[in-house]
Amino acid sequence: MKVMVGPDPSLVYRPDVDPEVAKDKASFRNYTSGPLLDRVFTTYKLMHTHQTVDFVRSKHAQFGGFSYKKMTVMEAVDLLDGLVDESDPDVDFPNSFHAFQTAEGIRKAHPDKDWFHLVGLLHDLGKVLALFGEPQWAVVGDTFPVGCRPQASVVFRDSTFQDNPDLQDPRYSTELGMYQPHCGLDRVLMSWGHDEYMYQVMKFNKFSLPPEAFYMIRFHSFYPWHTGSDYQQLCSQQDLAMLPWVQEFNKFDLYTKCPDLPDVDKLRPYYQGLIDKYCPGILSW
Repeated sequence: MKVMVGPDPSLVYRPDVDPEVAKDKASFRNYTSGPLLDRVFTTYKLMHTHQTVDFVRSKHAQFGGFSYKKMTVMEAVDLLDGLVDESDPDVDFPNSFHAFQTAEGIRKAHPDKDWFHLVGLLHDLGKVLALFGEPQWAVVGDTFPVGCRPQASVVFRDSTFQDNPDLQDPRYSTELGMYQPHCGLDRVLMSWGHDEYMYQVMKFNKFSLPPEAFYMIRFHSFYPWHTGSDYQQLCSQQDLAMLPWVQEFNKFDLYTKCPDLPDVDKLRPYYQGLIDKYCPGILSW
């Protein structure tokens, strides 16, 4: 089995974190060894087999009515206590803790940007899809454009796509596939998962966050773009202008993962205030 070799390029992005509780940076996003590797590889194999143009379009249709559940943001955060991400080689504790860890890391580094703190809390809430009955390969993990050939930095690219029917379709198997050069990521059909779903939830419920926040949510798992520098042929100038914001967010998404779990009860009032400011009330999911 050929897998990604060498250090992950996202390792150049690292915030100031306590070295006593942070793992050595070379140990994050390790897709070549470790106790969780078999689980991670299986998830990606299923994802890279079944994420096709037709599949993604069917999911947009299925979830585009936002009729699955009515709940507040904080209720969605609490739901993540029932989820452990099967694609993540770094942690096996519930996602709600990771949401607060990420938010607090951003808050410490960017005290003047309260909307950015909230993005840390929101970014993985789309994983509630797994609690709606969706398989994890259609919810978690790195994202990639469907409708064109996977590029070099896609995780496990050389060992997991052989059964994907789109790669046998001449419409979808070239570097550009079904897209025009530099069409912009807003016109690209991304693999279906929690990024795209949460972005659509935010749009539908009219979150009053800046465009940078929507980009961070929609593309934070698009590692082949924001870390691997692939898919440049699809990017517009707007995408390139937003890329540094996605990369800045990624520092906190990745390197705040540690087993020292935050005191969530103490943090709730602050984040509830941000929810009330930017995305209040009962939302449609």
